[in-house]
Amino acid sequence: MRTNSALAGVAAWIGLALSGQALAQADNTEPAAGDAPSEASELPAEAATEVDGVLRIMRESLIETWAAFVAHLPYLLFGIVVLLLTWAVSALYQRFNRRLTARSHMRESLKELIERLGVVAIWTAGAMLSAMVMFPGLTPAGALGGLGLLSVAVGFAFRDIFENFFAGMLILWRFPFERDDWIEVEGIVGRVEDVTVRMTRLRQVSDELVLIPNATIFKSPVEVLTDKPKRRLTVMTGVAYGEDAGAAIEVIEKAVQGCSTVDDGHPLQVFAHGFGASSIDIEVTYWTDPTPLDHRRSRGEVVLAIKSALDAAGIEIPFPYRTHTFAEPVPVSIRQAAEG
Repeated sequence: MRTNSALAGVAAWIGLALSGQALAQADNTEPAAGDAPSEASELPAEAATEVDGVLRIMRESLIETWAAFVAHLPYLLFGIVVLLLTWAVSALYQRFNRRLTARSHMRESLKELIERLGVVAIWTAGAMLSAMVMFPGLTPAGALGGLGLLSVAVGFAFRDIFENFFAGMLILWRFPFERDDWIEVEGIVGRVEDVTVRMTRLRQVSDELVLIPNATIFKSPVEVLTDKPKRRLTVMTGVAYGEDAGAAIEVIEKAVQGCSTVDDGHPLQVFAHGFGASSIDIEVTYWTDPTPLDHRRSRGEVVLAIKSALDAAGIEIPFPYRTHTFAEPVPVSIRQAAEG
């Protein structure tokens, strides 16, 4: 019925345009000398009849469309009510899930994953039920088929968004870092603030916010700096070639062991590293707290302790030395200052 009315309306518009064109031609055309007066007078009457028919068809089409909309309005309102109920059920589920999982020992990321999957399932069911209410002829099979076609079309149109969404789900499920963990990915070091639907928020040590797409984190090597309570740190130092390197190592070991930021639960390692340009290089390796700030604080304390201990023992930490060799003897003259 609606299709026929729409077609009739289109035909009426076409007829109105043709009749208007005919009227314009009739007004602009002067009657010939030999034409009969009856033929010129019949054209305006026919055009007026066609206009009346077009207007009548348009009025009937609009009335039928409005009547159909009013008749279908209760279904639309009830469908909106279903969406509001879906929103309420989703909010209640989130509150219930948070209370239920608050007492468990699951990882925070796994709790969030369960909550997100539940919300997606509730909204999918609510949207399908609302569509079947708004369109009574729609069956569950038809709704699922339409949802499948829609998901394919939307998937091609928003491929990057869905890729990041599923990558975020897998990050919450598989990756061993949580909120407030420090990670390094693609050369960026920061504290994890949140894993959203599309991206992960990292706060750098300079307090700058970095947004990294979840797909980038999922595909790239990720270094979790705070996975363990302690992390190893290495400091390089050196002593002059004329000093006793063994005695210097003992002095350095005692100095580092007295630092408060050095962990006693892990072994302290001090080794001669190699022959430097001006010194015997010594490598000092120890364990400390894992965050970047803890590393900076510990490095500063250890460097000052080594410097003070070597100075107290009279062991030289050399400046860079340079030895110049000439191919030919270089004449050297000594001038004495003129006596005043």
